[in-house]
Amino acid sequence: MSNWKGRKVLITGAEGFIGSHLVERLLAAGADVRAFVWYNSFSRWGWLEPPEVPREILQSVEIFPGDIRDPRRVREAVAGCDTVFHLCSLIAIPFSYVAPDSYVQTNVTGALNVLNACRDEGGVRLVHTSTSEVYGSARRVPIDETHPLQGQSPYSASKIGADMLAESFHRSFGLQVATVRPFNTYGPRQSARAVIPTILAQVHSGATRIRLGALHPTRDFTYVADTVEGMVRVAECEGAVGRVVNVGSGHEIAIGDLVRLILDVTGREADVTVETDRVRPPASEVDRLCCDRSVARDMVGWEPVVGLREGIERTSRWVAANLQFFKPDVYNR
Repeated sequence: MSNWKGRKVLITGAEGFIGSHLVERLLAAGADVRAFVWYNSFSRWGWLEPPEVPREILQSVEIFPGDIRDPRRVREAVAGCDTVFHLCSLIAIPFSYVAPDSYVQTNVTGALNVLNACRDEGGVRLVHTSTSEVYGSARRVPIDETHPLQGQSPYSASKIGADMLAESFHRSFGLQVATVRPFNTYGPRQSARAVIPTILAQVHSGATRIRLGALHPTRDFTYVADTVEGMVRVAECEGAVGRVVNVGSGHEIAIGDLVRLILDVTGREADVTVETDRVRPPASEVDRLCCDRSVARDMVGWEPVVGLREGIERTSRWVAANLQFFKPDVYNR
């Protein structure tokens, strides 16, 4: 499946951070892309808007508004497609503490709708997007795909449910589904609910005190272009069908050290304040994440190419140029 020219591809969550980059990657490869975007009365398509994505590129995209919770609309979106990338999810962990029902409806029922639609369509290759949060705090490092799963937040529990549904549809119905499990993706277009843009938005707004949650947890950061490339490689790999594939750098960094790196990259000085409302409940905090990418390297032929410092430099430039999209003084759950 390495030749994407003429292939009909559906991307759910196409208007989002990773999804919009995936749209551009597949268009460049020659795919015929249908972008499933969340219907809203403002007729806005998230990041699939000029000038972020040039108008001449968007002219090649079929915009398909809908709601992932609506099974009929999802079936209409899947119709005629040979490959589906399912990215549509609610992903903010703090908000899952206050609105867990919405995470089940979107992440679990939404995934079920996609799985049923792909099964009914027949002959579809589905790439289902998971998250490293399903592993919980690492019991062993690096974390490989056989690491136990643990729902330490309503968000991670909902993604575990979706992952298990994907596995069951492969085992029960022979659906061609591969699960990509990205670790902490970052880069241009990421919202302030994530730690790197949160820090950068505060820095570029002139803050001398950076407000964060816990500083001790470690995370494994992967630049968005690398994550997208991993997804495409998984879709192309026959051996990935029925499998889970981790996509991560294999390097971990504590949040406190990350702040120092960002300040060094930006040439700024600031203190750090830990705010209690940004700290997860103790038993919910994932203390350590570090990816074992052996399967991605050996089976899929994928390795990241953008180092953390270079990726932060790119992201910093984008955040500085797009501060209007951020509210640095507001805690974005």
